Amino acid sequence: MRVNDEVAALLQEYADLLAITGGDAYRVRGYEKAARAVAGHSTDLARLDPDGIRAIPNVGTAIAAKIEEYLAGGSIPQVERLRAKIPAGVRELTRVPGLGPKTAMVLYEELDVASVDALEEAIRAGRLRGLRGFGPKTEENLLGGISLLREARERVSLGEALETAERVVAELSAIEGCRRCSYAGSLRRMKDTIGDIDVLAASRQSAPIMEAFRRLPLVDQVIASGETKTSVRTPSGARIDLRVVPPETWGAALQYFTGSKAHNIRLREIAVHRGLKLSEYGLFDAGTGEKLVSETEDDVYHRFGLPWIPPQLREDAGEIEAAQRGALPILVTGDEIRGDLHTHTDLTDGLAPLDEMVAAAANRGYAYYAVTDHAPDLYMHRMSDEKMLDQRERIRELDGAYNDMRVLHGTELNIGPGGEVDWPAEFLAGFDVCVASVHSHFTQPRAEMTRRFVRACENPHVKILGHPTTRIIGRRPPVDVDLEEVFRACARTGTALEIDGAPDRLDLMADHIRLARQFGVVFAVDSDAHAAPHLDFMRYGVGTAQRGGLGADDVINTWPWERLAGFLQRR
Repeated sequence: MRVNDEVAALLQEYADLLAITGGDAYRVRGYEKAARAVAGHSTDLARLDPDGIRAIPNVGTAIAAKIEEYLAGGSIPQVERLRAKIPAGVRELTRVPGLGPKTAMVLYEELDVASVDALEEAIRAGRLRGLRGFGPKTEENLLGGISLLREARERVSLGEALETAERVVAELSAIEGCRRCSYAGSLRRMKDTIGDIDVLAASRQSAPIMEAFRRLPLVDQVIASGETKTSVRTPSGARIDLRVVPPETWGAALQYFTGSKAHNIRLREIAVHRGLKLSEYGLFDAGTGEKLVSETEDDVYHRFGLPWIPPQLREDAGEIEAAQRGALPILVTGDEIRGDLHTHTDLTDGLAPLDEMVAAAANRGYAYYAVTDHAPDLYMHRMSDEKMLDQRERIRELDGAYNDMRVLHGTELNIGPGGEVDWPAEFLAGFDVCVASVHSHFTQPRAEMTRRFVRACENPHVKILGHPTTRIIGRRPPVDVDLEEVFRACARTGTALEIDGAPDRLDLMADHIRLARQFGVVFAVDSDAHAAPHLDFMRYGVGTAQRGGLGADDVINTWPWERLAGFLQRR
């Protein structure tokens, strides 16, 4: 974990502790904003002097002093003191979606509920019904929140897993004798959350690689260690399993440990019908035991008469049949992305000023880049017509100033309960691109929610439907909506569906992408960046698009500017 993330986690914890103990709401929000600013800051805190720390947005003198204390001593005394006052279980309760700090304290003081397990037990025993504001619907929502929390604990986000795995692979690849090294498992398939992080290495001698692995700085605990497999845990709780195989079995092992289980079962069934046996050691003649192929994944698939199947597709969702027909899609790649159409600045809830975000986008080699700050119906962002028009004027000045990159002025509109959006048509006409998203009223009945989305799609100024299911992984489930009806509306109105690359969203999901594609919908893969480093979230969106089987032509932000401009200007 980066030092920025460590400090951000402590600042957020301090905000939570202040809220639980009845601290001033303004002060709580201040620490929450600082936590987000630190996490999104592009420079490592350890490389900043005191002036550099205080220059971070939302980091004032008091918060800067706490950061400096952490950098000097590894802790923040004020956090330690507040921790001592509040049972750890009460802090844990605040992680349950829908359960705020004050409510957690009430449950502790009145019912002695001091853990998530105790909360579940109290709900099922009906003990909450005597408390004001708690009824059957509240209990149902809390049980759903507990389920989400437990699922999140058992899984690692795609972003954290990929960052960790790439560090491990880089370190082990440098070890003498390591012929190859790669991550495998669900991470290589780019699933939205990861259980254990699987790493595979090829070497004649496993001992030096295992020793180097156990000594990595990110290793907090060695769970088990042997000649061919070692399992460790990181400080954040993520488990990493390393397997070392002989170089000649690399391809079979990589195919096997990449999975998925369902995909591998299908391959083994095909092998049995052909008198073959497939395992992590290779593909063998079942009768003689002769090894036929094992060195590369290409060899394994070709021996089945199949082309190499991209890992992102290996879910037994029709990819083997497509490979047999010669109909595998050519998947979109990160190199084909020409721009980002959903990002934010510090004008609303972003962490970086406009110039910094535009410069960072230009450094990625983009041909076009859209700034889409929030519109006024999300009142906490205090947007106004005047602020938005001032931003537009500045964007027009920046358009073409960085490597001829087109800078687009957009907005992320809020889709209201009835499908209405923030501004009237004449104001919306001034934007280059309008993304429309649901940010509230998540529990509407299915029919109402569906009409809400469809009406937004029918607005001629809405060109992209943002994070369409509204889920936040581990914190908020998808809304109840008839997605097929929404996809039909998108196809009919020419509205693109977003694939939001933020690791806590990854919305749409792969199965929804496959379904939407059948309706002829096009997609926008975006980062939803709120800071310059967040532009890297594009890679997670691309991975999700690949899992959905999308090619470059399906994704509007792979198109040349002239084609994209025609799409955005069509009414």
